[in-house]
Amino acid sequence: MTNTDTSSRAMLIDAIDAELPQTQCGKCGQPGCRPYAEAVAAGEAINRCPPGGQRTVQRLAELTGRPALPLAEPSQSPLVAWIREAECIGCTKCIQACPVDAILGASKHMHTVIMDECTGCELCVAPCPVDCIDLLPHPAWEAAETDQERDAYLARRAELGRKRFEARNRRLARQAREKRMERQKRLIQQRQRSGSASGSGSAAGAHQDRQRQMAVKAAEQALKRVQQQLESARRRADAEAEATALAQLPEAERLLAESRKALDVAQRS
Repeated sequence: MTNTDTSSRAMLIDAIDAELPQTQCGKCGQPGCRPYAEAVAAGEAINRCPPGGQRTVQRLAELTGRPALPLAEPSQSPLVAWIREAECIGCTKCIQACPVDAILGASKHMHTVIMDECTGCELCVAPCPVDCIDLLPHPAWEAAETDQERDAYLARRAELGRKRFEARNRRLARQAREKRMERQKRLIQQRQRSGSASGSGSAAGAHQDRQRQMAVKAAEQALKRVQQQLESARRRADAEAEATALAQLPEAERLLAESRKALDVAQRS
């Protein structure tokens, strides 16, 4: 695929994504509206978005040059999740399921939905072990009296839904990177302790050398991963991801330096 083809496909994905409702509900079979836009650009059916309705199908047909097929599932009006707080046991499962971080709460404490940020995706309903979440017509949608007001509400919901979905994905990616770094750090420390433990005979010495070499390799991999994440963030002009990678870089470099030093000292002794 040439650079021109890649650019054209990216522009098509952006245009498709702009027409989607950004509920991030997964009813299309994809884990969010952006992934569905990418799938449509690759040939996926354009009629799998119930929250978008037939109007979205028509717009996607115009963008892709495909027939405007009927919706695969019934159209869905805007909804909002409502937690019956007196029945909530504070399990946090709905918080983990929400694709736009629109639920507040903590373990063993009551949860509540931020109504203005809820997209009505329904993903919080199934995980609830006590069935205390209802889906209701969204008050802002119900209050809209004209097509213009309804369109304005849908535009606001889409903009906020996209931003919060992307922010959540960045947060999850950052937390995953931090966990990997912490695991690498513990592994290196364990191997260094193992290598510094007293041993006897040539077999024990060879084992310690292998442990130190493995620690160096693990540290090198951790540093390489952070550097790749930094390069990727800069290519995507993702300032938050770049800042996260830059913050992790000194720690990765320190771990590598320490593991190399431990190996060097052992080899000289």
